[in-house]
Amino acid sequence: MKDLFNILSSLEKDEHIHLGRLLVLIYVFSGEKNKGEIEGLTKLAKLDFLLRYPTYLERALNKQHKKMFKSPPKDYEKTSVEAKMVRFRYGPWDFRYRRFINTLVGMGQLYLRKEGRSYFLGITEEGIQTANQLAQSSELTDIFERSRTIKTNFDFTGTNLMRFIYSTFPEIVSLQYGKEII
Repeated sequence: MKDLFNILSSLEKDEHIHLGRLLVLIYVFSGEKNKGEIEGLTKLAKLDFLLRYPTYLERALNKQHKKMFKSPPKDYEKTSVEAKMVRFRYGPWDFRYRRFINTLVGMGQLYLRKEGRSYFLGITEEGIQTANQLAQSSELTDIFERSRTIKTNFDFTGTNLMRFIYSTFPEIVSLQYGKEII
């Protein structure tokens, strides 16, 4: 069991896991054909929260009287957290998001555009090709299926998604700023 814990802990430090997960999430939200964008890092963080924590995704679906038929949380996911987020002013947050996004933009996988005071994230043709390659990996099936579930059920504005998360998971609101979400 100690080996499993060490493996899961090391995953948190592997930036490639986070880059791949975010690329898949943005790929799915872009309509998988580069037709859409995610408006703002706050919205991205809330969507990623649901993806990183499948037990929270399952609870969110239950609140909407829906079931998580595809890729429900595995037993080990219910008792371990391999990707920690912390309570931030606007909810669940990973302080590395800006670095992850800049890395993906620098790699030519994503683009970032500013309109007024808002930032929009979208996927490039190269990002689509990478995501299609990732889709061939059976290890990422759950990430793709959960991303599609999130797109179908929680494609709200950033503000409405934040309100939904706070009302569905009041325990997050009561955490101190900077406290890890487990």
